[in-house]
Amino acid sequence: MIKPSPIVLPPGPQDTSVLGATLTNSGCRFGLWAPRASRVELALVNADRSQTNHDMTLSDGVWTVEVPGVAAGQRYGYRVHGEWNPNKGMRFNPAKLLLDPYARAITAGVDYAGPISDHTAESNYQPDTRDSAMSVPLSVVVANTPPPRPIARRRPLSESVIYETHLKGITQTHPQVPEHLRGTYAGMAYPAVIDHLLDIGINTVEFLPLHHFVSEPFVVGRGLVNYWGYNTLGFFAPHAAYSSSGSLGGQVGEFKEMVSALHDAGIEVILDVVYNHTGEGGHEGPTLSFRGIDHGLYYRLTQDLHNDYNVTGTGNSLDTSHEGVLDMVLDSMRYWVTEMGVDGFRFDLATTLVRDGEHHVDQNHPFKRAIADDPVLADIKMIAEPWDIGPYGYQVGAWGPGWSEWNDKFRDFARDYWRGATHGVQVLATRLAGSPDLFDQHGRDATASVNFITAHDGFTMRDLVTYDMKHNQANGEHNRDGHDHNRSWNHGWEGETDDEEIVELRHRQVKNMMATQLLASGVPMITAGDEMGRTQRGNNNAYCQDSPLSWVHWETIEEWGDVADLTRQVLALRAEHPVLRRAEFGRHAVVLDEAGEPTGRFDLAWLDGDTGEMGDEDWTDQSRTVLGMYLSDQDEAFVVWFHNGPDDRVITLPPEPWGVGYRVLVSTVAEQPEQQLLPGDRYTLTSRSLVVMGVDLVADDQPLQFSASDDARLDDAEMD
Repeated sequence: MIKPSPIVLPPGPQDTSVLGATLTNSGCRFGLWAPRASRVELALVNADRSQTNHDMTLSDGVWTVEVPGVAAGQRYGYRVHGEWNPNKGMRFNPAKLLLDPYARAITAGVDYAGPISDHTAESNYQPDTRDSAMSVPLSVVVANTPPPRPIARRRPLSESVIYETHLKGITQTHPQVPEHLRGTYAGMAYPAVIDHLLDIGINTVEFLPLHHFVSEPFVVGRGLVNYWGYNTLGFFAPHAAYSSSGSLGGQVGEFKEMVSALHDAGIEVILDVVYNHTGEGGHEGPTLSFRGIDHGLYYRLTQDLHNDYNVTGTGNSLDTSHEGVLDMVLDSMRYWVTEMGVDGFRFDLATTLVRDGEHHVDQNHPFKRAIADDPVLADIKMIAEPWDIGPYGYQVGAWGPGWSEWNDKFRDFARDYWRGATHGVQVLATRLAGSPDLFDQHGRDATASVNFITAHDGFTMRDLVTYDMKHNQANGEHNRDGHDHNRSWNHGWEGETDDEEIVELRHRQVKNMMATQLLASGVPMITAGDEMGRTQRGNNNAYCQDSPLSWVHWETIEEWGDVADLTRQVLALRAEHPVLRRAEFGRHAVVLDEAGEPTGRFDLAWLDGDTGEMGDEDWTDQSRTVLGMYLSDQDEAFVVWFHNGPDDRVITLPPEPWGVGYRVLVSTVAEQPEQQLLPGDRYTLTSRSLVVMGVDLVADDQPLQFSASDDARLDDAEMD
């Protein structure tokens, strides 16, 4: 067993508001928390990289200095002096120019050929005295500007439809976005992009990391870059490369303008944040900020103090068991909410953030308690990726009230169900019901489950139906990287094909999976481009591909418009009919009429397609492929039919009181004939298909209506 570090560290700062660079009437005040340092110099860096250094004064573990005449756009860094003793987690080396952990803006990346290591291997871990100033990014003083315009209403999670996207990738090839704005915050704010989101029915965008990040040395060595951004170097700074502005610090204002544009359209903004580790990597990695300020303070260390305790798989793990580090994380979150306008966070490898001083998982961690007690974060959405790679790191279902979680159980079973690799439908019902086996506890509701079938990591939805195997050769790792167990099915041909039967079935299967994640209880999440057939040509680990392989190609919507149409139709139904997006778990509760009398219907029921409700024998039938999900309230009802079998299946529509009529509203079959059906009528479910039926509850029910774009709207004649 790896024992925790024996270091006794000083407490965090009493007042974190003095940290970072704050403009004053006469200049700028700088503050750095470095309680174990013996001396700290502020280095003001000129355009030619020459420097003017200022000694800072220590109080309460915080070093401060105010310099007259400093204005916005000034570049700076810190030189931190102290004991060189790696056996105590102390690796102070003033030859290394360090980023401010509270910097609001950061310049550029890292020159890995430069002297950026704090030690030289040939001298047995002695300090490397070469100056790193010409090889490292710099902090930038940023002017105070108003926060973005707030959204008119932060919606409840039950209404949220999340669209996970890479900021650059979504606009890099967009034909209507001006070329100079593509791949930038301004490009994301462009009307054509927002119009697409609104047309499909998206109301929440979740961005892959936008905190300033750097590429890892081993990726750069292969001539590639870290595209996804899970390698943060600044928790307060928007990534500089996504700015179209040529000014130092201009990325801050441009980010705010993007948020304002999305908010004006009623779209919430969630940031995927990587507080679990930093871009400095393991103990042999570069010294760019945190390691040089205090290695043993910021990072979890093993007993020998030379090595980082790595539960993230990235080389280091941020130590939120230390109050000063936890304060930084919380300050960062508050900053992005109050100053940058974001509406929620998705926490990468969230389990790392709730490990205690002995590296044990603690679901009552001060991190969670602080969030629950903070009025600034009261209505902010908190989404956990509920695992890391350390002991007991898998924490799905354990995060409690106030949290939603990525539900990998839903992802895995939905993939398996539609490729015919499951037995029976009992687990399908559980996942469609919001996974109550995982989340129905401690007062949580179905919105605790974020339902997704694809994400940035893994195959796109089109690739799930096109490839049995990963094809990651472009990553330069001889196809050894990425998952081998993708739960995918190529439908008889590896890769793209012109075979019409295979192409039609692949389209239907993508629509099946898309509709499944949109209709299940919980919060649906779509990966950008899945609604229009985005492909990575079988690459399931495109983290290092800032190239056409990863970007959204908007012309694919011409070929895959049927998927976009279905997505639009289902989301329109979901938006207009609350019974399709209830937060409460279905309880098989009897629905009462206006007079309080039982209707004979239930809020949630499961139909067998023959006699009515599923019976014990149906649930234990390992060969069953059909399941009907019946959803009802006092005013309306729907039934969704799922059929993953290879042959068509004839079902019998249930008798009254389930309904007096049934109308096909949405089908994943390419050319579904319009039908209005009665109880007892027989209906053929095409092999591997999903059908949504509206239920007439009284004989004079008017047909259900829903809004979508003109090319997808069903008019009254079509519905009758």
